[in-house]
Parts: sequence; C-alpha cells; structure tokens
Amino acid sequence: MLLARAPPPSPSAFNSPTISVRAFHRRRLAAPGAAATAASKSPSLRVGQKRKQVASVANPLVKHCVKLRDSAAYRRSCRRLVLVGLAPILEICRLGLAAIDCLLLLDGAEVPGELHELSGGNVVYVSATVMKKISGMQSVDSTEAIAVMHMPKHFCDLGDDEGGAGLDASFQSPKRILVLDGIQDPGNLGTLIRSACAFKWDGVFLLPACCDPFNEKALRAARGASLQLPIVSGNWCDLHDLVTRYGMKMLAGHPESSSDGSERTHTLSNELADSLMSESLCLVLGSEGNGLSEETVQACDLVSIPMEGHGNQR
Repeated sequence: MLLARAPPPSPSAFNSPTISVRAFHRRRLAAPGAAATAASKSPSLRVGQKRKQVASVANPLVKHCVKLRDSAAYRRSCRRLVLVGLAPILEICRLGLAAIDCLLLLDGAEVPGELHELSGGNVVYVSATVMKKISGMQSVDSTEAIAVMHMPKHFCDLGDDEGGAGLDASFQSPKRILVLDGIQDPGNLGTLIRSACAFKWDGVFLLPACCDPFNEKALRAARGASLQLPIVSGNWCDLHDLVTRYGMKMLAGHPESSSDGSERTHTLSNELADSLMSESLCLVLGSEGNGLSEETVQACDLVSIPMEGHGNQR
C-alpha cells in the first residue's frame, strides 16, 4: 500500500507497563511515618546520602519543571521535556528512547527498580501540592511520577539551525515523510506521529502553526514515537528545500467535496497507489478546523481517500 513501509509494531509493545504500574501502586506506603523507612531501603540512596525532598511550589526545581511543561520555547532552549505519569515513563524508558534527567516521585513512594539506573539516582520526593503544581492536575491519583527527560537529538528546529545541515542530519535519503500543516490539537498531532512511526516512515515535518510535539499531551498520544522518529520543524522554504534535495513528490490529503481545489483532487485508487510505490513522497495533512493551507493546496497533488467501502480501494 501507499502508506505502508512495514507492518506496525505489536500492540503488546504499548501495554507492557501495566504490571509495573500495579506493582508500584502496591508499593506505595500508607503509613505517614513510613516515608523515612522507604527512603532508607530505597536503592537510590547510597550510604550517607540524604534523601532529596521538595515540599514548596516556590522551589527553583518546581518552577523549572512548570516552565518546561508550559513553554515550547523553554523546552527547546533547555533541550528538556516533562513526562507525567509512571506508565508513559516506563514505556519510553523500556524502549531506550530517552535518558532521565530527574525523576520526581510522590512523597511516600518507593523508586521503581527499573527506573533507578536510568535516573542515575537523581530522585526527588515531592509533596502532593508540588506534584499537582508540576503536572497541572487536580489529583495525584495517576501522577505518582514525573520525569524530566532529554529531548531527542534528532529533533531539529530549522529556525534555530542551518537549514541544509539540519535536514541532512535528520533525514537521510527519505522515502516517506509525513508533513503536518497547522495541526493544533496535541492529541491529534501525537497520534499522527505514532501512526507514521508504526508504518516505519522516515520522519515528520512540522509546518508553522503546529503545536509542539513535546507538549505533555502530545507526548502521551505519541506513546514514545516522537522520541524515536526524526522530527523537523520548519517553514515552506525549508520544505521546498527538502523536496528538491531528495526529489520528492508532494501529495496532500483533501476532501473530495471541498470547494478549494477539489477539481484537482484525485481519488486514491489501486492504480494511483501502485504508480507511487517507487516514488519518494511527502504526504501533507491539514488542520482539524481549517484544513490545508493555501500554500499546500497550490504546491501539492491533492488526493482523497474514498469512504464508500467498495472493498478494493486503498
């Protein structure tokens, strides 16, 4: 098929943290005075090492984490991101996708053994008030852990880097690139990145007005894909450079019933898909509310996917 490079990964790869999460809940300490006992037994504490603890939202670490959560510019300047929740943290660490800079655990909880080595022992216990502040949530029921992680090296913002060098470092002879045009919902953006990863595409290119792929909600939806798939953020000039450099054909998903250019819209038939198998392609998908930008409509061959359910359409 046009979109497929290889079979998607097994669903079990996305479900493995469940057992450890349950075990972690069982290890949570109910007695108020048990935190010190847990700390003394925790593998993260060496002999003579004091247990790190933060109880105030005014602490500089808390302010740093909140700013990482809220500001894409700050995340990119620090090359760090915040991931909330034990399950996604375990999932990403098991895939070996990112190193933990700092692991924050709810006060009274033990360090999950498999995260100890990856955190380098840099574990900080925080109060429920601090956990709520950093996570932005009203409850700590599902936020026993927060990790500050390194941003992947293969993420490139061409606004900060040299265009040609950034493209060469991120995409090496790509055959399939997913281009997102103004995708503003972080859940949708993360899901699209995850789909591109599942089909083993070569990377994702983010045009202006897209939300940040390392937004906490986008990270959750991507389920680790945004940490293993090359992602480039750039403008239309950068995209044209990419297309020219690698001789790529540009397609854009477009509803057949739309008025803006539908007379040029081709139905994605078996014949069309087969003719594109050997081509290097950029597939552009537009935003939820506004659809494709005018630049995309003018620059791309428009294709629509038939929804009649006639059986043999791809």
